[in-house]
Amino acid sequence: MQFWGYRRNEGRPGIRNHILILPTCACGSESSRIIASQVKGAVNIVFNTGCSDVQANTDMSQKILTGFACNPNVYGVVIIGLGCETVPHDKLREKIQAMTTKPVVSFGIQDEGGTLKTIEKGVRAAREMAAQAGMQQKELFDISELYLGIECGGSDATSGIGSNPAVGELSDLLVDMGATTVMSESIEWIGGEHVLAKRAATPEIHNQIIEVCKKYEEHLSAAGQDCRAGQPTPGNKAGGLSTLDEKSLGCIRKGGTRPIVEVLEQAVPPSKHGAVVMDTAGYDISSVTSMVASGCNAVIFTTGRGTCTGNAIAPVLKVTANGRTYQRMEDNMDVDLSPIIRGEKTYQEMGREMLKDIEDICNGKLTKAEAYGFSDIAVDHVCRFV
Repeated sequence: MQFWGYRRNEGRPGIRNHILILPTCACGSESSRIIASQVKGAVNIVFNTGCSDVQANTDMSQKILTGFACNPNVYGVVIIGLGCETVPHDKLREKIQAMTTKPVVSFGIQDEGGTLKTIEKGVRAAREMAAQAGMQQKELFDISELYLGIECGGSDATSGIGSNPAVGELSDLLVDMGATTVMSESIEWIGGEHVLAKRAATPEIHNQIIEVCKKYEEHLSAAGQDCRAGQPTPGNKAGGLSTLDEKSLGCIRKGGTRPIVEVLEQAVPPSKHGAVVMDTAGYDISSVTSMVASGCNAVIFTTGRGTCTGNAIAPVLKVTANGRTYQRMEDNMDVDLSPIIRGEKTYQEMGREMLKDIEDICNGKLTKAEAYGFSDIAVDHVCRFV
């Protein structure tokens, strides 16, 4: 299996060729949005942090921003800062340039003399990058170069018995062809972590998976909190999920059955091909944010209740095994897996069918969220103040 992509000097090829307009902080987000709206091929993110924060949160923000810039779906980057944020635009530019040979420029709103002057310079820089990106020809790559994120959100009773097993089958097929898949949301391993850990390729990885869940529960306990207070969510319960253990056993099905070769921290690129897992928050948008920052080309997102989410950098393919959800939210759902629930097809058959969906997206087909221009991100904060 092969796909047409864009060659990058570092690592995997891209399946998109975006010009990313990247704010360093919340104060640069609106100017970034306006710049992106003026240049075909440009995308932007809305960043809600980046200033007045503790060091751990600043470090996380920097991991996310540099990860976005280095994602293989990005051709070039225009950074927009304010000028007095924790990490100014020129420092972020230097960090990114140390990691990639992509074209990267930056502007500070205070330095340039205000919003309009910054937007003018940003549009000119983005337009020049877009012109150069348009000259790049697609090349044929083996599917082993693909890096796919796997996510779930708004789960219901159909998720664990329908869509998640089908996506797990898809993951196994891709891994067998040499590709890399990543499953995250470590809070949703709790109660099923012993089952997930049995897939570990080594005893060390087995222990890492168990330790991730143990540390998370200890962290919450030290703050007088219990993860089961928020999990399952009200929507999960309305959809038929009664406990975190039940939710977790369904959740981990979407990662497949192949040996887990690596446990990643948030927004860290994998160093191996195969099935990997990432220690992230349980909030699906935050989890997708971290996986895209780690370099995912695309994300497949299972849902029972339905979701609208999308990401500016990587296409998000949303699938559901709930037939009513697909009919009710057809504007948002990309793939209907409800034949599994009705007994018309097996999850293995539908997993194999989704290979074609992934191939089409790699070759340029837009997901519904991508066509709408949806751009959801959320940065997980290491430290929070109440």
